[in-house]
Amino acid sequence: MYGEPAGSTVQDNWGTGDNLWHQYLANELGTVIISIDNRGTRVPRGRAFRKCIYRQIGLLAADDQAAAAKKIVAMYPFIDAAHTGIWGWSGGGQMSLHCIFRHGDVFKSAIAIAFVAHQALYDNIYQERYMGLPKDNVEGYREGSPITHTKKLQGNLLIMHGTADDNVHYQNFEMLVNELIKHNKLFSMMSYPMRDHGINQGVNTTLHVRRTMEQFWKKNL
Repeated sequence: MYGEPAGSTVQDNWGTGDNLWHQYLANELGTVIISIDNRGTRVPRGRAFRKCIYRQIGLLAADDQAAAAKKIVAMYPFIDAAHTGIWGWSGGGQMSLHCIFRHGDVFKSAIAIAFVAHQALYDNIYQERYMGLPKDNVEGYREGSPITHTKKLQGNLLIMHGTADDNVHYQNFEMLVNELIKHNKLFSMMSYPMRDHGINQGVNTTLHVRRTMEQFWKKNL
């Protein structure tokens, strides 16, 4: 998932990258891969669909993803509700954290990569456009930040980040780790030294990222 107002994942096209990755998972692991664009994403579904997430980034998105997953499980009996996972990168990582923290009854495993843990730590030109000023939307920033909900973690979580991320600063990763430790939550983590937001610098990095993800899914799905 992505879930942020800057983009969408459900597209009428075929490309490389995640499309090939998902095809590989379907073939190798027998997983069912589904992507949902929640309210607020950049799709032509009207003003109300786009604008309803204003000042509450992260909240409706995760609620929509959980509602969609419940509906899909009810529609297709071959989907195993006990082994449902979700993953995302950047804003999608933030949303995946919201899903596993706040909707643990639906999502049993999650991978969050290069994520925003606290919304006040992200670029103000983006965050304030959709959330307003932190001082004017204290509750929105608090409830919309995954770090607020870490104590609710029930399932399996893998978090990954590049230490030289110049888009979503590495402090997001460290703060979330400390909060998970504080609440005695067990999880898996992978830091990539001196890699940026794309985590693709250095020899074999991209393959290592995908193999780490694959290992997590094989273990937990």
